Amino acid sequence: MASHIARRKLLAALLGGAAAWPLAARAQQPERVRRIGVLMNVGADDPEGQTRIVAFVQGLQQSGWSDGRNVRIDIRWGGGDPERIRKYAAELAALAPDAFLATSTMVVRPLQQATHTVPIVFVQVIDPVGAGIVSTLARPGGNTTGFTVFEYGMSGKWVELLKEIAPGVRRVAVLRDLSIGIAQLAAIQAVAPSFGVELSVLGVQDANEIESAVAAFAHSPDGGLIVTASTSALIHRELISTLAARHRLPAVYPFRYFVTAGGLISYGPNSIDPYRRAAGYVDRILKGEKPADLPVQAPTKYELVINLKTAKALGLEVPPSLLARADEVIE
Repeated sequence: MASHIARRKLLAALLGGAAAWPLAARAQQPERVRRIGVLMNVGADDPEGQTRIVAFVQGLQQSGWSDGRNVRIDIRWGGGDPERIRKYAAELAALAPDAFLATSTMVVRPLQQATHTVPIVFVQVIDPVGAGIVSTLARPGGNTTGFTVFEYGMSGKWVELLKEIAPGVRRVAVLRDLSIGIAQLAAIQAVAPSFGVELSVLGVQDANEIESAVAAFAHSPDGGLIVTASTSALIHRELISTLAARHRLPAVYPFRYFVTAGGLISYGPNSIDPYRRAAGYVDRILKGEKPADLPVQAPTKYELVINLKTAKALGLEVPPSLLARADEVIE
């Protein structure tokens, strides 16, 4: 009898110990590390790209994700090269991440071809429905959602601003990537007649094309420039603002970073904020939500930035009403 009781105690002790083992092991195991693949459209040496990454990482930290502790972030820099972007999309997909952050249409498409299952959160995409990236803005469907660059209808505002800051402009060259943003161009074309301007569309990709197209356009007088949003324009922003200055072309740009590079005036959303907001979507996805259920969001605020030094160099008097509306004036 005594041996029977002793055996029972021994079994209870062993079973009790066994039940406790997983708890002890669990307590000692490090937190599960999730993986995020990031594919950028610019090069690693681009300060705008670096600032965007910092904003994304800070956004993740605010949600409790720390690179090296509970998340690993793999970053690839496309440098505006479609071939390199396709290669990196395949490379990142092979790492089987839990989510992707993708910048621009030229990055999202190769990622969608590389995986139909890994969630993709995009930023800086002009017209995701028109580009076939999502089904609708409210219900994206599939594995992709994110943040649009802007409501494309607002691009008509660039014509208005150009005429306001340079009333003498009669001819306007629209510098754009022909592979994206057709609705953005349509909005410009719709308002141009009411401002008495004649449009020329300059399709550009590389530096040589940009240089020759702008030089040819500038041969005739009363010209101005509207630069639409694209990876090509972002990468060549310093060249474009230099050419506008050289050929004395008043120019309107979609983002502040063109004006800090010497451009005349910009009107558009903050280019960094979407990366903080994208971190919020990635956080929700890592916690179990599906991209198909997360609506595509548009910017909530637009900023007007004017470079007074450039205006002076072009011999333009900035109207006080325009200065009063500016969010930032660069002296």
